[in-house]
Amino acid sequence: MTVPRRHLFASVAATLLAALILFAAVRDGAPFGPDTALHRWVLDHRTSAGIDVATFVTDTGNRVVPHLLAALAGALTVPRAWWLGAVAGFAALLTGQLLRLLLVHALDRPRPPAESWTAHVNNPSMPSGHSTTAALTAIGLAAALLPYCHRTATRALAIAVPAAWGASVGLTRVYLGVHWPTDVLAGWLFAAALTLLVLPPLGRRLRRSVRPAELP
Repeated sequence: MTVPRRHLFASVAATLLAALILFAAVRDGAPFGPDTALHRWVLDHRTSAGIDVATFVTDTGNRVVPHLLAALAGALTVPRAWWLGAVAGFAALLTGQLLRLLLVHALDRPRPPAESWTAHVNNPSMPSGHSTTAALTAIGLAAALLPYCHRTATRALAIAVPAAWGASVGLTRVYLGVHWPTDVLAGWLFAAALTLLVLPPLGRRLRRSVRPAELP
């Protein structure tokens, strides 16, 4: 029996995430060597202009923007019942955020020292909330856009633009000093495993819920 490729990729992401969480838990949340090295490098090279740009980018990874994009992705999945898709996309993102919140409190990893923060933040550190939210949204949006893209160039853009945004949001969390790099990596792995497992069956379920006459 052939295992679907998405299941293999999801298994790899989940295994890496579990290993990262286990190592962090064994260390009582203490940062890894690469965490502290990259954190110090960022602090040594951070500028006021860079902080302004990073703050703008990081703000797009929380609250309104990702939820609107998740709703858009759902609407694109079932365009003839766009309202149903929009609600499903919005709810899917909220569910992913809730699961992430449960995990972050279970692990309870401390953030970097408060003196390196550029803004006040709440909750423990791993996985990063902004990184997880942006990655969940980016993957969902790319998956929704691909069926509309029939040329190689447009398909590449449908993947590259959301991916660049999602990655940028995660990187800003390190630049702004509020997360260790492995917090961001954990958020990306969490989002990858969850979306690979959930998005395809969710999309099929949404399409089946629309009457045949309503299908495009």
